[in-house]
Amino acid sequence: MRNKDKILEMFNMQLSLNNDTNGKNWVDGVTKDGKKIDWKRCIYMECLEVVDSFSWKHWKNIDKEPDWQNVKIELVDIWHFIMSLEIEQNSPETIENISDKILKNNNFNDFFKDINNLNRGKIDEILSEVEFIVHLATSKEKNVLDKMIDKFFKLCINCGVNIDILYQNYMAKNILNGFRQNNGYKEGTYIKIWNGKEDNEVLMDILKNNQTLTTDEIYEQLEVNYKTQTKI
Repeated sequence: MRNKDKILEMFNMQLSLNNDTNGKNWVDGVTKDGKKIDWKRCIYMECLEVVDSFSWKHWKNIDKEPDWQNVKIELVDIWHFIMSLEIEQNSPETIENISDKILKNNNFNDFFKDINNLNRGKIDEILSEVEFIVHLATSKEKNVLDKMIDKFFKLCINCGVNIDILYQNYMAKNILNGFRQNNGYKEGTYIKIWNGKEDNEVLMDILKNNQTLTTDEIYEQLEVNYKTQTKI
């Protein structure tokens, strides 16, 4: 699949997810339930989750290895919200143009390198990149989205994530998001911890054990794990 097709598919899936969960007028900044949407806040809150994947505290667990698996999950979550903000600011009808613009991004050529040619950057550099995205997300400056996307791609590269990894994990997380909505996430009845593990971790375990599962099979595996591990 071409890189443009991967970008297009992710944007179209994000549009569909937002339509399903928030109503088709979410691009006006309000859900179908009248709740205000703040995608920038979503972005910087997920960035803080990335920071917590690293042993950054000088007084606690100073030798603990970074949780690189969780970093991947949080990068996908940030990407969900960056795409949502991009669609909101440019309208759903411009997804093709958005994809073309992203393909021209300064860091995109490095982003689709083979994973064997990617090397993780220094942790201090990674954390600085995350904090810069937080700065952009909290800034009152206009037109920060292009800078944010540029910095996001650079962050992914330094975390050893390329377009293929982002795409694979996005598709899987999209299935989990749909599963959550179908099992009471918005109503507050969904159980997120399954037998001591967060559902994100269970999803990653499912993918690790079988890389060839279809979307339907991943959903079925989630259902089986949810019923057995939460005693539903």
